[in-house]
Amino acid sequence: MQNRGRCQISDTCTDSASMTRPGGCAKIERNRKKGLVKVRMRKRTYEASEAAKRQICAALKQLMAQKPLNKITVAEVMQACGMARQHFYYHFEDLYDAVRWMFDQEAIALLRKHEGVMLWQDGLLQLFQYLRENREVYLCALRSMSREHLKRFFHADIQAIIQNTIRGIVTELRYQVDEQELELLTKFYVGALASMVEDWLLGEFQASPEELIQFVDQLLKDHVRGAVLRLSGTGPSAAPVCEETP
Repeated sequence: MQNRGRCQISDTCTDSASMTRPGGCAKIERNRKKGLVKVRMRKRTYEASEAAKRQICAALKQLMAQKPLNKITVAEVMQACGMARQHFYYHFEDLYDAVRWMFDQEAIALLRKHEGVMLWQDGLLQLFQYLRENREVYLCALRSMSREHLKRFFHADIQAIIQNTIRGIVTELRYQVDEQELELLTKFYVGALASMVEDWLLGEFQASPEELIQFVDQLLKDHVRGAVLRLSGTGPSAAPVCEETP
């Protein structure tokens, strides 16, 4: 009978002043519930915003497959997805911002999902397949935005994959590589890969995504094997990387 009026959550109350006041624990519980409601509302708002962004970008992709980006208007995009024009600016600054978000969510996400995983080929293969399936959209962006801008967009994520791949190969072949050489190798292959993908999308040579991956994989391994042979004295000698001039 003595515990009849005791707060059910008194064990979780840490504010001694609140516990001694009538209804103190109840107030803490109400505040806790309000906090949970706010968290749920923020989550629902975020999910609704992401869904709207995806819907806008889906309409934008359809239009980009038909005409240049500079011929597409915000009003046209929003009409295609059944939203009011002003709603576009709740999510994006302009159409170029929408294109950047679209590639980040759809293409770059494929690379990030495989970052740090030994099967790096899977990440690049999915990226190449995505670019092939969305070839017209990517070419529209390539013609409408500067090439350097698009290269920078993919650069950081491709660089992480290539660098981790080179590290794995040199470890497997027991080749000692310093950070300077690793950085130079990474920059070289990232630049070569970006140019190769661009030429491939422009139709300057024919190859499947699987063939591209096999070529890059073999090229990287052959390079490191050649370096191992050179250092072992069984291959042709070469000057050190970035030898200092006296």
